[in-house]
Amino acid sequence: MACANFSFTLLVLCSCFATSFLVCHGFPVHRKNPLHHRHQPRFASHNYRDALTKSILFFEGQRSGKLPSSQRMTWRRDSGLTDGSTMHVDLVGGYYDAGDNVKFGFPMAFTTTMLSWSVLEFGGLMKGELENARGAIRWATDYLLKATAHTDTIYVQVGDANKDHACWERPEDMDTPRSVFKVDKNSPGSDVAAETAAALAAASLVFRRCDPTYAKLLLRRAIRVFQFADKYRGSYSYGLKKFVCPFYCSYSGYEDELLWGAAWLYKATKNPTYLNYIQVNGQTLGAAQFDNTFGWDNKHVGARILLSKAFLVQKLQSLHDYKGHADNFICSLIPGAPYSSAQYTPGQAPIVLISNVVLSS
Repeated sequence: MACANFSFTLLVLCSCFATSFLVCHGFPVHRKNPLHHRHQPRFASHNYRDALTKSILFFEGQRSGKLPSSQRMTWRRDSGLTDGSTMHVDLVGGYYDAGDNVKFGFPMAFTTTMLSWSVLEFGGLMKGELENARGAIRWATDYLLKATAHTDTIYVQVGDANKDHACWERPEDMDTPRSVFKVDKNSPGSDVAAETAAALAAASLVFRRCDPTYAKLLLRRAIRVFQFADKYRGSYSYGLKKFVCPFYCSYSGYEDELLWGAAWLYKATKNPTYLNYIQVNGQTLGAAQFDNTFGWDNKHVGARILLSKAFLVQKLQSLHDYKGHADNFICSLIPGAPYSSAQYTPGQAPIVLISNVVLSS
């Protein structure tokens, strides 16, 4: 999904923006040797502020539903206003996938989690874009609340991808079927459910201060959705294979999402129940696997980094091993590190992330 990969890139972009900010404002610049300064340009020479603006604006172009008066991409119009009606539910809103008119719940939820993580880590540096970032998150969470309105059921997709891909058209003009697909206790989807729980939990932290009532709603729903994900285990790719594959099959299984979801719920609630869940089930859920990939399908790396912060900040010794696994991934991205496998653009963004966006678009 273009949105999913773009949100991952946004997290890295915010990190680069933070770096440039520190270079400009956090450390003294030595000017005794002007030649030295001239031949070693700093990150600040790249306009990360403009890149951040465009990255967040991108999501407005993917919006489905009744567009608000604040919509900045004015060439877009309302679309998908009857989504969900075939199942007698309201599924209007959310984001379209890449250049298509399908709404895939699995990568959309991951997009929401990553956007929220970006704001939590770097919102203080986003300045004027912070409200736009919150708006992008809320556009997703409003939809996810609709998709999870019924207990033990999640509506995970709107639109038939095979038929949609056969005809490329504007969402305002689409005439392809708006089929609705769901997971429930008879046809479970722990992967998409746990990712949805992670998204709602992460977003609850974003709105905790600016809209506490909405934040509490998100967190309550996240808790309920995670219970469903854990109680009725199975991959949504099994029951919905002909509709979600090969587009967004859960190739890595659902264990990584359960770990990821529990990590976000622990961060959002500080409830020791989730910490105990991670301690008891971590190994079974693949905590020690050496998979240095992170994206809409495999969340192990993200869970390790999230739990590493809990280890470092809260001094939770039981999470020590997660830091070691997280270190391995970070070292694979740092230029010049012994096991670095990443290539970088001149602006210090990993090329693999940019490639993911282009290929998905």
